[in-house]
Amino acid sequence: MLICRRDWLCAAMGMLTLPAAGARAQSAAWKPGRPIRLVAPYAPGGTVDVLARLLAPQLSERLGQPVVVENLAGAGGSIGAAEVARTRPDGTTLLIGSNGPLLLNPLLQAHMAYDPAKDLQPVGLTIRVPIAVVASTASPLRTLDDLLEMARAKPGQVTAASAGTGSSNHLAIELFNAAAGVELTHVPYRGSGAAVADLVSGTVATIFDQVSTALPLYKEGRARILAVASDHRSPLLPEVPTLAEAGVRDAEAITFNGLVAPAGLPSEVLAGLAAAHVAALQDPALRERLTTLGIEVATPEEATPEGFAAFLRTEAARARRAVTLAGLEPT
Repeated sequence: MLICRRDWLCAAMGMLTLPAAGARAQSAAWKPGRPIRLVAPYAPGGTVDVLARLLAPQLSERLGQPVVVENLAGAGGSIGAAEVARTRPDGTTLLIGSNGPLLLNPLLQAHMAYDPAKDLQPVGLTIRVPIAVVASTASPLRTLDDLLEMARAKPGQVTAASAGTGSSNHLAIELFNAAAGVELTHVPYRGSGAAVADLVSGTVATIFDQVSTALPLYKEGRARILAVASDHRSPLLPEVPTLAEAGVRDAEAITFNGLVAPAGLPSEVLAGLAAAHVAALQDPALRERLTTLGIEVATPEEATPEGFAAFLRTEAARARRAVTLAGLEPT
């Protein structure tokens, strides 16, 4: 049984009681009095780090202070999240939050140095990236129907790689299996790099990974994207169906990033941060850069504290279901 004290579904509900609604109605004239730390809780080079370094100058321009990216990697993002959670809630330390530290770690890690429900609050959703079902061009799999046919003919014999047990990609496989009534065998790797290499070589039949990871392989002709686990087609892949369009429903799976602050921000501080975040995401150059990477920018409504909290509530229910399907327990 998953323990309730770190049930992020309850946490997301609690987030809706934060002073976000009042903050948006108040003046957004607050400006920080010193530079801002923007904590990226993963190593340099990944999506979170890239996003942080693209977002930082946009926030700096609007807040009137330098925004300095700091990488604090470890424990699936929990180390960086814990650092932000323990800081003073004055708007000068922020987190690029994601599925791990906000949704999955509370369900999978028995001992955490922070409680997202009590110690963190949302400023706004920044981006989302759909998970893609990907096959090598060396395989006979050309469509999702091909994969389903093979999986039903050979239960448990068709492999699906992920970036690791308990990762968003792994949980996407579990949701897919349940929705499609098949049994792809999960093959966990320590990161996407090795999984992609084995996909291209034919060692594994498929990989479930972010569209941003799969897109270069697709463009280079080294992989086929069979479907995207989103409720709409990717603008960069208009020819690729969603899982629902291909007949597999209730298997949506995305990764996301959003701006998060320590709990207890004064309402005027939250309003100032939220206004800067919403405005930053409207910058044409930033939007174009993110889109070319296969990343979808949050809507103006989702980029607010209220919008992000509502988004988390939906994703929390999906995460809890996926963890249960995978049979994972906190360790």
